[in-house]
Amino acid sequence: MKKSDTLKEIIAKKKERIALLKQQVSEEELKNRIAALPAPRPFIEAINKPRVISLIAEIKKASPSKGVIRPDFNLPEIASAYNEAGVQAVSVLTEEDFFQGDPLYINEVKNIIPTPVLRKDFILEPYQVYESRCIGSDAILLIADTLSQDAIQELSALAAELGMDCLVEAHDEKQLKKILKLKGLPLIGINNRDLHTLEVDLKTTERLFLLIPKDKVVVVESGIKTYQDVLFFKILGVNACLIGETFMESSDVKRKVEEIMRW
Repeated sequence: MKKSDTLKEIIAKKKERIALLKQQVSEEELKNRIAALPAPRPFIEAINKPRVISLIAEIKKASPSKGVIRPDFNLPEIASAYNEAGVQAVSVLTEEDFFQGDPLYINEVKNIIPTPVLRKDFILEPYQVYESRCIGSDAILLIADTLSQDAIQELSALAAELGMDCLVEAHDEKQLKKILKLKGLPLIGINNRDLHTLEVDLKTTERLFLLIPKDKVVVVESGIKTYQDVLFFKILGVNACLIGETFMESSDVKRKVEEIMRW
């Protein structure tokens, strides 16, 4: 039996959603809305601190690998816990079909927490970059596995034009090379999870980190569960870790953040 490719399924569904959105709100309308919005909060600045490892704490209800992670999902409660724990930034899953996210979550979180917010979704075209700015995103995720080199360049340049930072993520050497060939991408993510099979291997970071120039800000994503994991990445020289599942599974989110980060 052929194994399913989760990423392909997500992208197919995302394309359907984009087509529907465009029927409801035109790109021109999005551009008009942006003019009246306050400036985005500086994301890279918030997570790039000398001699410390920053935390991007993630908010997500479900995932393709785990199903529903947090059945009693209370967005204000989670955002408040992260705020009290003193996280440097927040990542919000807005993908509806596989992660049970919602684009409206971003502004809800920003009303509670003063830190910058990253929109975590599957961004494929300029329309979504405009949409991200409209819904309050301070930064967006771009996944090298889902985009051509030209598309990464185009989308990241548009995001910069709109005042947003871009976290451009790779899972293997080929994807990383694709990112490193491009100019103007200071923020690089290493995802320990293979988005096709959903398997996680922390050794991915060990392998890829050594290939990244020292002037880049590096974020490690997926599979970080303990203080030992964070400590290892800190010693390696990583700037920030993005952690979601571990916090979402905890009954006491603030305490879990403190236990893993040891602030």
